[in-house]
Amino acid sequence: MIFAAGFGTRMKHLTQDRPKPMVEVAGRPLIDHALDLTTDLPATTTVANLHYKPALLQEHLAGRNVQTVLEAPQILDTGGGLRHALPLLGGDPVMTLNADAIWSGDNPLRQLQAAWDPTRMDGLLMCIPMANAVGYTGSGNFVLDPSNRVARGPGLIYGGAQIIKTERLAEITETAFSLNTLWDLLIAENSLYAVEYGGKWCDVGHPEGIPLAEHLLRVRDV
Repeated sequence: MIFAAGFGTRMKHLTQDRPKPMVEVAGRPLIDHALDLTTDLPATTTVANLHYKPALLQEHLAGRNVQTVLEAPQILDTGGGLRHALPLLGGDPVMTLNADAIWSGDNPLRQLQAAWDPTRMDGLLMCIPMANAVGYTGSGNFVLDPSNRVARGPGLIYGGAQIIKTERLAEITETAFSLNTLWDLLIAENSLYAVEYGGKWCDVGHPEGIPLAEHLLRVRDV
């Protein structure tokens, strides 16, 4: 599932006439860069959730192997959006991807698949070491124990890609809620894990990230 419903307020004027996934980096919409990562994955269904200016995304995705689910009248955030899309996604573990990042290195979704162990994991996050995050100015989101179990704390950055079991979503009473709510349930049970990304990653959720991401792509493709 690709998260594509947000308002993109950090993008300022760039999202006045389009949803954030349609903002271009190196001449292509962000959602196309995200869809590149899904090529040749064994998943049979790709879903994108829509809310802000959905017609533009629906038109762009028409004729491609992507199903869309509209969130209306209210936006549901990442956790609520994932739960809303489950009729299309089914009951198996789901891979999710934010559309507002550029990756340079191995495909993070393939890395997640290789590391996924459903016998001990309820969730597996792709996290970015601070040294590999281009243009990032925060303090990070998570720390890992020696077994790669996740705890809250400064250090690693959540990169916007994960594999997650969805059964626990039914326990959450809110309609609109962040995936952080689900993650906290899993952290309490020691069943949320992470892997560290070995390549470079750039957050393109703000205008300043666009030239940084374009430089990263030029370096990657040399």
